[in-house]
Amino acid sequence: MRIMIQSVNSIPAFDIKQQYATIQAEVSNAVLEVLSSGRYIGGPAVEGFEQKFAAYDGVSECVACNSGTDALYLALRALEIGAGDEVITTPFTFFATTEVISAVGATPVFVDIDATTFNLDVTQIAAAITPKTKAIIPVHLFGLPVDMTALMAIAQSHNLAVIEDSAQATGASWNDQKVGSIGHIGCFSFYPTKNLGGCGDGGAITTNDSDIAAKLRILREHGSKVRYIHEEIGVNSRLDAIQAVILQIKLRYLDIWNQQRQKIAAYYYQSLSQVSGIITPQELLGGVGVWNQYTIRVSSKERNGASSKYRDWVRTQLQEKDVSSMLYYPRPLHLQPVYENLGYQPGQLPVSEQACHEVISLPMFPELTQEQQDKVIYALKDCFR
Repeated sequence: MRIMIQSVNSIPAFDIKQQYATIQAEVSNAVLEVLSSGRYIGGPAVEGFEQKFAAYDGVSECVACNSGTDALYLALRALEIGAGDEVITTPFTFFATTEVISAVGATPVFVDIDATTFNLDVTQIAAAITPKTKAIIPVHLFGLPVDMTALMAIAQSHNLAVIEDSAQATGASWNDQKVGSIGHIGCFSFYPTKNLGGCGDGGAITTNDSDIAAKLRILREHGSKVRYIHEEIGVNSRLDAIQAVILQIKLRYLDIWNQQRQKIAAYYYQSLSQVSGIITPQELLGGVGVWNQYTIRVSSKERNGASSKYRDWVRTQLQEKDVSSMLYYPRPLHLQPVYENLGYQPGQLPVSEQACHEVISLPMFPELTQEQQDKVIYALKDCFR
């Protein structure tokens, strides 16, 4: 018997307008104050956000910048990673993670993922280390933290830097320590759909190393510490004051919004984990996720090798029931055309490749109602009856 729920309108994959509506007056007042101040770049608004975000993340230093991509690029530059160096990371993430490795002249080295968390399989890192390896970039994908205890132990034993890509995981923690504060450098994105999202692009870099922070501040300002005196080649990567005041307001609500995401994720797990053909994501013991996405895997009962077509069929069925979904990610990075020169072959990183055929990200935002969740769940279950 099919259960139909007619009372809920179409459900988007995410809805940032609802969140804005709850803080509209605060945001409007803060933005107008910035506009009337005439201080649009840098100044007390940006400095205030940097201080508050550093305190939130549990670090001594925060350097705001233009985007999460710039945060990763500047982190690599600050560590002087470049041509001839190798950086170990995951093939199952957004392209920016490895784009910046290539941008500084280094080479990405891919390690396969864990099937339940979609994060780096830490047990495979040691085998990928060579004399050229200089750093590891773990990605706390979809808001679930990597096993940082094991990863840091490997990094320390091989004298490697760790840059945490925390773009999707603001507020997540590992063993009661916020992501972005465990490695040598943490990198964050404030793209509007992130857990802490602005009304435009934005990013930040966190560290407990004051020397690294000082270098980051020089690099983001065209390589200049004193105006018109340039010590090295840098970039223009500054967070504007309007984004800074919006992010300061949103930071006050972040833990509440993350708790709502956790409740939604728990309900999805409770409702879907026993459905044959659906594989639900799971947190590792010691990790507290913040669920920027809730990403399941679906598999064909026939196992005929055409799992991506089956996944696409499921997404079509959901859409016909007015349930939106997202696809993160359809092709792993080691098989992207731009990395053909690295010599990776299909089948070399099988877990990542299989995930790309099977993943579906369900609607996930703090304001998602119980009724909407039920519609998502029943629509999905209908595909597996």
